[in-house]
Amino acid sequence: MQKKKQTYSADGLTVTFDPNICVHSAICLRNLPSVFDISKKRWVRPENAPSGKVVEVVRRCPSGALQYAQDEEVS
Repeated sequence: MQKKKQTYSADGLTVTFDPNICVHSAICLRNLPSVFDISKKRWVRPENAPSGKVVEVVRRCPSGALQYAQDEEVS
């Protein structure tokens, strides 16, 4: 049975997590525990770190289970 993709947004950044492809390497947990904390119900909290740092850690996800999108600035 497929699990639902999870979406977490804050400050112009959206992080998605696909539990169906996660290989549980824990790179996110080790590199940015203030944002990625599985002891919390809402385990991804992108508001807890600068968006650039969150993006950097998401890009390290070996399976691609974590993805991100940044809102475009409107002037």
